[in-house]
Amino acid sequence: MTKPDILMPAPMMPSVVTALDERFVLHRLWDQPDADAYLRTHGQTIRGVAASTLAGRIGGTLFDRLPALEIVANFGVGYDNIDAAEARARGIVVTNTPGVLDDEVADLAVALLLATLRRLPQADRYVREGRWPSGPFPLSPTLRGRRIGMLGFGAIGQAIARRLDGFDVPIAYHRRTRQRDIGYDYHASPVALAAACDVLIAIVPGGAATRHIVDAEVLAALGPQGVLINVSRGSVVDERAMVAALRAGTIQAAGLDVFEDEPNVPDALREMENVVLLPHVGSASQHTRAAMGALVVDNLVAWFDEGRAITPVG
Repeated sequence: MTKPDILMPAPMMPSVVTALDERFVLHRLWDQPDADAYLRTHGQTIRGVAASTLAGRIGGTLFDRLPALEIVANFGVGYDNIDAAEARARGIVVTNTPGVLDDEVADLAVALLLATLRRLPQADRYVREGRWPSGPFPLSPTLRGRRIGMLGFGAIGQAIARRLDGFDVPIAYHRRTRQRDIGYDYHASPVALAAACDVLIAIVPGGAATRHIVDAEVLAALGPQGVLINVSRGSVVDERAMVAALRAGTIQAAGLDVFEDEPNVPDALREMENVVLLPHVGSASQHTRAAMGALVVDNLVAWFDEGRAITPVG
């Protein structure tokens, strides 16, 4: 039986590469000195793509070069790196990796919130720089008495809320539609949610529909005691407006795992003491990344063995 041809535009974990190598003819595009020439030679045979954000935009330009393409299996729950509408119009299935990373990202979100409020990275630096003998570290803000706003309330947002329930803090949320079966307060807009809380946790999908959903108006509504936590996509926050709000004291602090132009982070953010910065590590544990990689492989195997995808996107 002939093995289907799969394109991997950018490197993935060795376990994914090995598993795909065993089951498919795997084309490692990142290894090719001339990617364009390689696609001209081999593009006609490619039936699947193993994608990730490292591969850049997966859309019409690449689709044009892969006329036999049937499926794009994405490494990640977000798939704004893929033109899903164009894929659908061409009859190409797109899959993602939901579920397997929910708990990891939720754990990270809570850790980032606590690190931002209690200034844990700053306290660590204080000790490492030998400054403790000269006096105690300054008192930090606290989670006590805070009101949490969840901007986005899908599976990961709900997992974050369940964890925060244990901290005895009130929680509210905003999403496109109200969920009738949960006990948290609902707010009909991001501005209304921000005005009702002083911690705003962004966990919405990326893409055009959510671009800059956290803008200057939302930040102003969050207020001078407000803390912004972003564990979704950098595009959902107007980064310039956030920098201005942090500088002016419009909000108190921010904890960021994602940025608009990754891996480039503005100097203004890197120089601020009221910001905690992470290099997009929400799901980046060995355990969870292995599970995500396995689901990429399983989606491709199921498609070519059974004609079905395990986790197709809508």
